[in-house]
Amino acid sequence: MLDFETEITRFKPSLEVGEVEEAIVREDLTDMTDLMVEFLKGSKE
Repeated sequence: MLDFETEITRFKPSLEVGEVEEAIVREDLTDMTDLMVEFLKGSKE
């Protein structure tokens, strides 16, 4: 069985929408568009 008291002590709330957006913007992530732009630049050379 679950020990709810233990589980509550381990609980970490999820980020709010605004915080998630800020966290994503701070990360320098390469997405599919970035990959395609780099691919097309390479094919023109």
